[in-house]
Amino acid sequence: MKKQLKRNSNDKVIGGVAAGLADYFDIDVTVVRLILVAGILLPFPVVIPYLVAWAVMPNDTPNTVTIA
Repeated sequence: MKKQLKRNSNDKVIGGVAAGLADYFDIDVTVVRLILVAGILLPFPVVIPYLVAWAVMPNDTPNTVTIA
């Protein structure tokens, strides 16, 4: 089965981007979150790519509409 980069809705804190990246690269989600926080504190442009990834990455569970 081919890996797909998707936001993880089960282990999300803000948008699920860090959890999705951790799942895709098979690393601990804490490491990815620490890298993102370090990128925000250091002069690296992390906020804009995070927001773009949040908008572009599909959610791992499809939105379902139930009609009652």
